[in-house]
Amino acid sequence: MKILIKALAKSKGTQWQVRLDQDAITFRSEAEARAFADTLQNRIQAPHRFPQGQQRATG
Repeated sequence: MKILIKALAKSKGTQWQVRLDQDAITFRSEAEARAFADTLQNRIQAPHRFPQGQQRATG
């Protein structure tokens, strides 16, 4: 998943956008945007386990 952070120029100040592939989420500050992106990246990289009945067969 590609995660991008960019500033959006607005007449009432700068907002920040985090783009996840084709989806976008807007934040009021760069710090909020970066915190969201960091949390998302950590969750993506965390080990995941499938429930017993849904484990993938290997081999």
